[in-house]
Amino acid sequence: MTERDREHARHPFLSFLAVFLVVALVAGGIAVWRLDLVDRWFDDNPAPPVEPAAIAPPPGLDLPDVETPGLVARPLVDRPQLDTAAVRRAVQRYLGDRDLGRHVLAAVAPLGGGEAAYTLGSGLATPASTTKIVTTTAALYALGGDHVFETTVVPDGRRRVVLVGGGDPLLASRPAEETEYPQRADVVTLANRTAKSLKQKGIRTVRVGYDAGLFPGPAVNPNWRADYIPDAVVAPTTALWVDEGRPASGFGRVADPAAAAAAAFAQALTEAGIRVDGTPEERAAPETKPIASVSSATLAQIVERILLVSDNEAAEVLLRHVGIAQEGEGSIEAGRRGVQRVLESQGIPLRSSVLYDGSGLSRDNLLDPRVLVDVLRLALDPAEPDLHWVLTGLPVAGFTGSLADRMDLGPPDGLGRVRAKTGTLTGVTSLAGIAADVDGNAMVFVLMADRVRKNRDYFARVAMDNAAASLGACHCGL
Repeated sequence: MTERDREHARHPFLSFLAVFLVVALVAGGIAVWRLDLVDRWFDDNPAPPVEPAAIAPPPGLDLPDVETPGLVARPLVDRPQLDTAAVRRAVQRYLGDRDLGRHVLAAVAPLGGGEAAYTLGSGLATPASTTKIVTTTAALYALGGDHVFETTVVPDGRRRVVLVGGGDPLLASRPAEETEYPQRADVVTLANRTAKSLKQKGIRTVRVGYDAGLFPGPAVNPNWRADYIPDAVVAPTTALWVDEGRPASGFGRVADPAAAAAAAFAQALTEAGIRVDGTPEERAAPETKPIASVSSATLAQIVERILLVSDNEAAEVLLRHVGIAQEGEGSIEAGRRGVQRVLESQGIPLRSSVLYDGSGLSRDNLLDPRVLVDVLRLALDPAEPDLHWVLTGLPVAGFTGSLADRMDLGPPDGLGRVRAKTGTLTGVTSLAGIAADVDGNAMVFVLMADRVRKNRDYFARVAMDNAAASLGACHCGL
């Protein structure tokens, strides 16, 4: 454990969480704050900060005096005890909605440990995209939040280079805008660096190969529906792609993501002044020192994005990386075994639960709600600061990501008090995350329904949203 991690771990458990209720209110300013921080860091003579209230309005504009606002919400209660009856009153009428179907599972538990205060049903249910909580937590545990993925170019003889995929899930076809978060590596920058290195050696013409062998097959999960790839629901998983296997138009998926990435690199290399002979060909890269490379965003930032927007492709890549870290192989099966090994090492046995992929697209996935409760608690453990990115990635009800336009039909006090990962397939709706009630009592919750009646998916999702929002709006502490 680094000195930074030890310092982080010394803070009280819920002090880390005390700001989560106001994240939604300041989200719009985070990017500006970060850029301002960068400016100050590189400015040899930084100007003293000027607060907005200190700036005089333009002439002729009459503004009211600035007033200091009161507290947005009460601080979180340290290790609260939940009132079972109060939790039941909050959620039962929503979870009893007929639109949810006949198989509804739920668990609501104190954040700091102990038995669940409320459970509904028993057994397993299809988790859909709440699976991503398990995948991202395992990846952070196996690799660490500061980990990055390298895309490299290596020489293969005098006039050939090989583009080597390092499993960067967010590798892009072009440089990112300054305001994009996270900042992505891209093949244009990589091509420019490659061209510079080649020109220094007097090389102006090359052939291009590409190597995506870091992830052995199959590229398509056999437990996915057969129409997922033809219908462009998801791209084949590979260690080398750009724009997550999407074409330049942004619609659909390319048939061969690795070949498309190599073509984009070759085009950028041409534009950088290096002639490329022929079409890029797949070939194993020699083990030699790279002549150029680019690094991905940190794993912590990648996890935040995956959870915020429910990124299926990136989640599947992380499953492969868990396999490499835990099993020495980047296959689907190694990833599955690696996730199970991480969970069991932390006292979270899957028991009869089974996960076939990293994204939750498989309808064969079955999960006990208690597993998700335990994984969320692990992610919030003060002794595991690298895992806290799971919390910061969870969408905020009514404000960010996949929850930006949801939970607006239930108890209004739930808005901003719930952070959760959504899970949606036809006939399946689920939510898993944390909530803080109006008194600051924090809790973990998992809500699952996987037999939603035909053509009732929207109404089932609303009922599930209302149940989660009710936890933020209740007085659920003892």
